[in-house]
Amino acid sequence: MPNEPLISYLAALADDELVIGHRDSEWTGYAPILEEDIAFSNIAQDELGHSLALYTLAQSLGAGEPDIMAFERPWQEFTCCRFVSYPKGDFAYTVMRQYLYDEAEQVRMKSHASSSFGPLRDLSEKILAEEAYHLMHSRGLVQRLGNATEDSHRRMQEAVDQAFPQALGMFEETEGSAKLVESRIIRPEAELQEQWLAAVVPTLEQARLRLPLQRQGSALHIKCRADIGGRTKNHNEHLRQLVADLQHVYQSAPGASW
Repeated sequence: MPNEPLISYLAALADDELVIGHRDSEWTGYAPILEEDIAFSNIAQDELGHSLALYTLAQSLGAGEPDIMAFERPWQEFTCCRFVSYPKGDFAYTVMRQYLYDEAEQVRMKSHASSSFGPLRDLSEKILAEEAYHLMHSRGLVQRLGNATEDSHRRMQEAVDQAFPQALGMFEETEGSAKLVESRIIRPEAELQEQWLAAVVPTLEQARLRLPLQRQGSALHIKCRADIGGRTKNHNEHLRQLVADLQHVYQSAPGASW
């Protein structure tokens, strides 16, 4: 099988990590308490490290160097999901986005354990070790804030209402993904989304938060439209500004050796 579908898949995941890492870093010096300032700074660093590892794996298959992928591509060429590019908003939105993202990454990286592509299996195992701490942190915050004061609960519900349709875009298929599924390199996105729902619904229900879902027996039906388009490079203006900020220092001295 040609490498292009796998490169597309790895680049999309790397773009997700790079962009959400940048968004998380925007809380450095601004988080509501020092503990969360430190936590989100560390999480941002981890996400950027994961993006580097994924870009490096893509490079081994024929993609560009990681720095070129991150700092020289125009924003229109990124294939991150739209979810990660939205502004950080208030702290409730950031917490909710991070939780929904962490659960999805947990599901995805675990699914790679059965991948027929050994390097992806190995890398995912390493990423999972760090993601376990991210998930423990964000899940705990969701439950505490959802069950705290009336104002806290209201803000978390507003965050769910905003973030959940956006989060569904994480499961938009990448170019050529059907070939990867056929080759047993990855699992179908629909299957991952189902596993993700099975993880997030109990946590959010424990936090007394409502989701746009309808139960029919054991099945869950989504009652909102997914915010998709990122995987096909149909981005919002938020990504344009984010990438400009992200690339500013690198592009201020082209060809420099840092």
